[in-house]
Amino acid sequence: MADLLGNLLVAQSGGTTAAINASLLGAIIEAGRHPDQIEEIYGALNGISGVVKEEMIDLQDEKQHTVDGLKYTPVPALGAGRYQLDFSGTDVAKADLDRLFAVFQAHSIRYFLQIGGRSALESSLKLHEEAVKRGYEMRILGIPSSIENDLPLIDAAPGCGSAIKCCATSVLEIAADLRNANEKVCCIVEVAGQATGWIPAGAILAKRNSADGPHIILLPEVAFDQASFIKQVQTTIDSFNHCLVVVGEKLSPALAADSAESSPATQLAGLIQKSLNLKTATVKLGQALRSAAHLASAVDANNAIALGAAAVRAAADGQSGMMVKTTRRTADDGSVRWSTDLQGLGDVLGAVNTVPRDWLSENGFLPNEKFIAFAQPLIEGELNTPFEHGLPKFTPLDKVPVEKKLPPYV
Repeated sequence: MADLLGNLLVAQSGGTTAAINASLLGAIIEAGRHPDQIEEIYGALNGISGVVKEEMIDLQDEKQHTVDGLKYTPVPALGAGRYQLDFSGTDVAKADLDRLFAVFQAHSIRYFLQIGGRSALESSLKLHEEAVKRGYEMRILGIPSSIENDLPLIDAAPGCGSAIKCCATSVLEIAADLRNANEKVCCIVEVAGQATGWIPAGAILAKRNSADGPHIILLPEVAFDQASFIKQVQTTIDSFNHCLVVVGEKLSPALAADSAESSPATQLAGLIQKSLNLKTATVKLGQALRSAAHLASAVDANNAIALGAAAVRAAADGQSGMMVKTTRRTADDGSVRWSTDLQGLGDVLGAVNTVPRDWLSENGFLPNEKFIAFAQPLIEGELNTPFEHGLPKFTPLDKVPVEKKLPPYV
């Protein structure tokens, strides 16, 4: 089973993370160590749509400094398409799948890796099942990369640690500014995070003492109670003359029902002004958290590289239909050692990994020491991102195209 000769194709899918290209770097480096199995290393442009359109690039033609620069470059270097394959069995769905496997065969693609979030992993599983059904021997693995950290049975998805680090850094700086406020004010910081509260909860790492913000963190895992919230804001203002609230992009329906505004920060500001006649300010950190490579965590990037390499090794060993994941081992002195493991793709797609309730304070307004113990190791270390003309230097791929062998597909 392990002796399969062919080419490796890598695709990226879903949203930007600061670590998504680090996994691509790890896969490229490791693939070069398996010349007896992997002959060529290709990249699909814009996800699955690039495979269907036969738009691929030769990653072995990239300059070494360009490949090395992937570690410091956010935004999917291959282009992350959100095109979703249809497995419903309709004529169009069948035609897309026939085309996909025609491209695989034409270019001798025997190894296929997808880097991304839930949708990328779901399509990886279905493609694995389709390959088995068609009798086409290939190894398909998923590499998680998401700021949401919503996948169960893994320690943390690469990208989450860097997003938390950027979030906590911004909140730390805002908190320092609020300490000097000469009037009563409540600042609401809205951060990225849709289905889960891992990123807003990560703002707790900025809290140095009880007086410093964040004072309240609102998570989708905890039902919003308007009366309790307003009371907590007032108590905080009475104690410190200012209040710093952090909230994710999506809060519970209980808040949304109170306002036609789409932004939780705007809704909360209006609620505070109406209830307490208090000056408010809002800050929104959405896309900025996804792309903040200058604040990327070294642990996050190194784990992403390790997962890219682990996926190639697993494929070379005959594994398919699996996801690579990081695992941690915490020593008695609190130090953490990271390693990689495999998890069946089917195991991680049926549930959502939310922040555990016992990782939060009794009133649900702040994460506790259990969350801090989880999150702190994820943000450790700096990448020493290269700078040019005073700004971070990113490295785009040259994207030398692979010659097409099939007629255009509509």
